[in-house]
Amino acid sequence: MSEAPTPPGDAKKKKVRPGPPPPPVGIATASIVARVAASEVFGLWPSGAMAGLQPVWTTEPGACKLTLDLTKSSLDPFPKDPAAHAELVDLVQAALDAAVAADAPLRAAEVARSDAEAACAGAGAPFYDNGAREAKKGRGRTTRCARCATYGGFLVEAAFDVAASAGACGRIALVGREGDGKKKPDTMVLLAGKKKQLTLKFAVAAPEAAAAPVATWDAGAAAAAAAARTKPKKAEAVEKEEASTEMVVDPFNVSGKIDYDKLIDKFGSTLLTPSLLDRLGNLARKRGMKLHRFLRRGIFFSHRDLEKILTAAETGQGLYLYTGRGPSSAAMHLGHLVPFLMTRWLQAALGVPLVVQMTDDEKFLWKGEYDEAAGDYDLDRFRALTVQNAKDIIACGFDKDRTFIFSDVDYMGHMYPNVCKIWKSITYNTARAAFGFEGSSNVGQSAFPAIQAAPSFPSTFKVPLGNRDDLACLIPCAIDQDPYFRVTRDIAHKIAPKTHPLKGKPALIHSKFFPPLQGAMGKMSSSDDNSAIFLTDDDATIERKIMTHAFSGGRERGGKRVIQVRFNMSRETAKLQRELGADLEVDVAFQWLKFFLEDDGELASIEAQYGSGSGDYWNTAAVKKRLVVELQGLVKDHQAKRDVLTDADVASWMAVRELAPAL
Repeated sequence: MSEAPTPPGDAKKKKVRPGPPPPPVGIATASIVARVAASEVFGLWPSGAMAGLQPVWTTEPGACKLTLDLTKSSLDPFPKDPAAHAELVDLVQAALDAAVAADAPLRAAEVARSDAEAACAGAGAPFYDNGAREAKKGRGRTTRCARCATYGGFLVEAAFDVAASAGACGRIALVGREGDGKKKPDTMVLLAGKKKQLTLKFAVAAPEAAAAPVATWDAGAAAAAAAARTKPKKAEAVEKEEASTEMVVDPFNVSGKIDYDKLIDKFGSTLLTPSLLDRLGNLARKRGMKLHRFLRRGIFFSHRDLEKILTAAETGQGLYLYTGRGPSSAAMHLGHLVPFLMTRWLQAALGVPLVVQMTDDEKFLWKGEYDEAAGDYDLDRFRALTVQNAKDIIACGFDKDRTFIFSDVDYMGHMYPNVCKIWKSITYNTARAAFGFEGSSNVGQSAFPAIQAAPSFPSTFKVPLGNRDDLACLIPCAIDQDPYFRVTRDIAHKIAPKTHPLKGKPALIHSKFFPPLQGAMGKMSSSDDNSAIFLTDDDATIERKIMTHAFSGGRERGGKRVIQVRFNMSRETAKLQRELGADLEVDVAFQWLKFFLEDDGELASIEAQYGSGSGDYWNTAAVKKRLVVELQGLVKDHQAKRDVLTDADVASWMAVRELAPAL
């Protein structure tokens, strides 16, 4: 008997095949960290956390594999050399190591899709998830998302539970980087026709991490989560973002392309001359030292009355050094280190006392906040930061017997008589013209310049300096701090005795600015983590930041900028690089080597090779790698010296006591 025909509309339904089990929490977390890390290296927006995720964990516990589309990468066109691809994968691994080491936080939350889209639209880009595809299937009314705050606040779809931080995963190790001849590597950059993909297979040390609580966000919370997002940049392969290059230099702002000759004219300071450097070098040689590299290379370039300071040192009239630090963050960066390295050398070369002002009051006046819940201001936060920053300063290697570190808040009673005299001597019109104070400035801000000026008078330190009020004062500082002391010099004769060798005026020696990683305009800032190398960074973080973010000095030919990015060049680009060489004035890696590479001969060799496109250092990658080695050694040595210091050690350096006399 024949089978009865199937009635129309009653076609057999296909069996729905069950999907793979969800990934363990550690693997789900690692997939987000890996996606965002790879996106930063390749200049991408990260796609949905589950897009391109292969459930390898079902057959290989603790493992996962994901694929990213590279067609919109800012590094395109890619070189075809496998060694270049390997360098890129190395950078991804470095970024993963840094995220785990920093225990980068993630936040998981349920949020209405419309709220997520609205929040991300305000941040300048769409919400990256699978919502559109899920909506077609009748789902997608709510979407769980995770934010990896360490990488700019990306809102990325996280379909499964995630941990509270990257560190919960343990190490995320890229595996399967070598093929066996028959099978392609599991971790690789794939270029095949129009297909451009990155495949990453990784093993997670702690796949069974604990899941973080899932919050519920409204529109406002979603918008706040997206507010920190910044559009991915084209790394070094892109010319600098178009912005005004007008130079702005004052005690509160440094921006634009810095013309140091114009600054000298504007501020009225004097260029350091070879004869002054010879005199300073002669004093240093008497103590078995040579001229500091900052002076040999023009990094400290300008001064006020240095010739009179040298005379005081040569004749034994007596002098002291004064520098300072505004404690706004627990971690200092390399830019903060520059004046302290110069000051340490000056103390050793001249054998003189030093006072270090910690302006916890200044940072509170500009950055402090009122805590409604506590019913008080957060002044104590800046006092605590003073202790932490003092450890970094002590680790620079100063002579404890001749160094006094003090907090403005704690030492104000000793300074107050001179502060009052300075207040009386400076009109508000003068202060407003010099510092740009406005009606919105609080009265503490308007009064602060006198507090920074007071340590330039030896009578402020009756105990530490042995009641000597005729000592000359030399201040090593970046040139943006000069306005404080221009005003001080104008009224100094009213504060110091007539026997003072400079009539009370402090002398200054000015440094150029330490450039941020993104380019030689302005100065390094603590507010942008990727513009700076911090003294707390580990080796992997230093390598990632230098190789990923340091701006390269490619020259232009025919209107096209020739820049080696983070990997080996194509033959055409390599040919142009060898022909044109690098623009050393804007190349950050070379500029940083000028600050920190001690060997003049090696620096000259790198300069000649890199500038001409020849020798071992013809390309950016080689110069960056040399810089990485130098900085890793410097930072590791600093950390070793800092780590042994206790709060009690800091207290002993900050104790009000008489310092040993000049040598």
